[in-house]
Parts: sequence; C-alpha cells; structure tokens
Amino acid sequence: MSEEPFRPREKLIEKQKYFQSLHKHTYLKGPADKLTSVAIPLALAGTSLFLIGRGIYNMSHGIGKKE
Repeated sequence: MSEEPFRPREKLIEKQKYFQSLHKHTYLKGPADKLTSVAIPLALAGTSLFLIGRGIYNMSHGIGKKE
C-alpha cells in the first residue's frame, strides 16, 4: 500500500511549468522574495556601514571616551 502524495501530480506539474517559464533568477520568482533577498540585506548593509562610519568618526575625534 503506497502513501497518498501531499499534492496531486497535476498541480505540481502546473507549478513547475509556471516557475520554469519565468525569466528571473530562482530566488526572485515569488512576489515577496524581493523583500527577503534584496531589501533586507541592503538595509542591514546600510545600517552596518552607517554604524562603522559613526564609530570611526567618534574615535578620530575622541567623542564618547570614558575618563
């Protein structure tokens, strides 16, 4: 006795044809994928660059030193 599949084979074939027909990178095919793979890393990179720049500025001007 074999186990029933989670989804019918026809639905899987439909999804495969849809995703294979798109001419984008694999990680950008879904509607919310642009947020998770582009916007969030850019925000993290921008924040870290800002904090590093502020730290270098503070060190070079002696701001925030404890006695």
